[in-house]
Amino acid sequence: MSDISEGLVITETPAPGIIRLVLNRPDTFNALSSEMLSALEQALTSAGQTSSCRVIVLASRGKAFCAGHDLREMRAHPDENFYLNLFAQCSRLMAPYRRSAQSEVVQRR
Repeated sequence: MSDISEGLVITETPAPGIIRLVLNRPDTFNALSSEMLSALEQALTSAGQTSSCRVIVLASRGKAFCAGHDLREMRAHPDENFYLNLFAQCSRLMAPYRRSAQSEVVQRR
């Protein structure tokens, strides 16, 4: 198994044709901060452009798969533009799922 440990999202290739993306913020229950969303978007884009990839598995470290948006970050930026940008970023992240040539699987505990 190949493993690239790069902070917020860890990329693994447990078998040929499979890329496993692991959310790596267990201390925040893998909450989706703007930084996490950027890292995940970048990892998904990279995996989607890998011609040998047939399946993308989304997994996580820690007790929870994902707590949703990072409310602590949202409370620290209580302005409408921050929220609009954050939700637009989240929408951009989700859009490739509908257009992806790969199958996506979420691995929960």
